[in-house]
Amino acid sequence: MKFSTALTVASIFSTASAFTPSSLRTPVSVATSLNAVSKKDSYDITLLPGDGIGPEITEATKKVLQVLCKRQGFTMNLNEALIGGCAIDAANDPFPQESLDQCLASDSVLLACIGGYKWDANPRELRPETGLLKMRKEMGLFANLRPAKVIDQLIDASTLKREVVEGVDVMVVRELTGDVYFGEPKGIDVINGERVGYNNMIYSESEIERIARVAGDVASKRGGKLCSVDKANVLDVSQLWRDVVTDVISKDFSDVELSHMYVDNCAMQLIRWPKQFDTIVCGNIFGDILSDEASMLVGSLGMLPSASIGESGPGVFEPIHGSAPDIAGENKANPLAMILSAAMMLKYDLDRPAEALLLEEAVEAVLEKGLRTADIKQDGDGCELIGCVEMGEAIAELVESMEIKDVVAV
Repeated sequence: MKFSTALTVASIFSTASAFTPSSLRTPVSVATSLNAVSKKDSYDITLLPGDGIGPEITEATKKVLQVLCKRQGFTMNLNEALIGGCAIDAANDPFPQESLDQCLASDSVLLACIGGYKWDANPRELRPETGLLKMRKEMGLFANLRPAKVIDQLIDASTLKREVVEGVDVMVVRELTGDVYFGEPKGIDVINGERVGYNNMIYSESEIERIARVAGDVASKRGGKLCSVDKANVLDVSQLWRDVVTDVISKDFSDVELSHMYVDNCAMQLIRWPKQFDTIVCGNIFGDILSDEASMLVGSLGMLPSASIGESGPGVFEPIHGSAPDIAGENKANPLAMILSAAMMLKYDLDRPAEALLLEEAVEAVLEKGLRTADIKQDGDGCELIGCVEMGEAIAELVESMEIKDVVAV
């Protein structure tokens, strides 16, 4: 069943059947775990450099991956495709079918960043962000994993006190393909002579079940604590969320300690005492806001990766920062978040946890050496200011020389 955005507000409130999530139109199976392709000697990787600083941080990451592959004796076939503003300019489509087909045929996808002032005034269908939403929907990327781990060398870059952020290691698991961003009906109508906008906050049991299973799996492999975030005191959809999450975790992840928290309280607690959290699971709009808040505990958006995964097929791994068009082409960008995103790709999609750990430790080592890009440089810190190219080269040198540890796949 498909609903027109021309539905009036009155018809929305009077027609219960209009509230139809995507999962009720297309059956949703339930994911039970995080899956990677089997470890192999050659992988096909799609690179989506995107806009702004995207091509620069992509190039730095490519150099790191090339050194890693040479050292470890495997191959990554890195093939670029279009998304975002550059895709609009080239193909009048923020995510062309050719790009989608290439992504689906790959073992994994590494995305830089999209958007910029140039396209802000475009109609909705020709905005870079529309391409991102299309990619998530068409590739079935329903789960977003966003870690916020404070790195010791950058504690003073956080706006919070050292004693508050030291030791923080939070994973936000965000449902990515439902909620008000995708719920129907939606639109802007004229009612009694004035414009009225509306979006539908909606989840089905199966949509909640599958994200709860991912969150339970993640929490069981971390500190064993899961906080489910909702607004069940005022929202019916949140009451369903709470009921389903409780049922899934109690039945299938009995070793995980589950708690519940209202979203407004969670927003406050993340600033008051973030170390109380290990894994957080939430719906799309709450997760969008809370994951950005959690990211600032670390001190710089330029340091944080993310993973978007589905029940099957390739995941998409990307830094959480924007395209920073004001510094594009000036060799000022920080490539570390994209390099750490590549580490998440190695861990979750390519079954290479040892290589993932090597990249993570190389990032910590380069910071320990006192090398900083402008976004993480502090006045009087005694560190050396370097550019995007130099930071990529420094990481590549460490990847070539550092000890590789044996680890167990997550």
